[in-house]
Amino acid sequence: MLKEFQEFIAKGNVMDLAVGVIIGGAFGLIVKSLTDDIIMPVVGAIFGGFDFSNYFIGLSSGVNAPTLAAAREQGAVLAYGNFITVAINFVILAWIIFMMVKGVNSIRRQLEKPDAPAPDAPPPADVKLLTEIRDLLAKGA
Repeated sequence: MLKEFQEFIAKGNVMDLAVGVIIGGAFGLIVKSLTDDIIMPVVGAIFGGFDFSNYFIGLSSGVNAPTLAAAREQGAVLAYGNFITVAINFVILAWIIFMMVKGVNSIRRQLEKPDAPAPDAPPPADVKLLTEIRDLLAKGA
């Protein structure tokens, strides 16, 4: 069983997946920072200075705090502002991944194009010889 596990781990796909998960986690943190620290403050300024992260509905009568963190200490809350932020994070991440895949596909198409032979290139020696033989046979027949 240990040998099977070693074979499974040694496969390239497993290692590629592990690297992808690690890089994806780090990339997710970058997108989260981009959204929380750059995009959401600008959106908040455009729409009157509000901050999505503190939008919530208290689910009990004892919740009356002005911030989400304080409201969570008072009781259950429905933090829809946080959901909006996460949804924007997802859209940004999906767009970036789409652009990356589009770029990779473009590069692949360019690499897969067959190189067209140069129109003025002389034919190889064997083709030239066979052409001469064909022409001589055509004249003699």
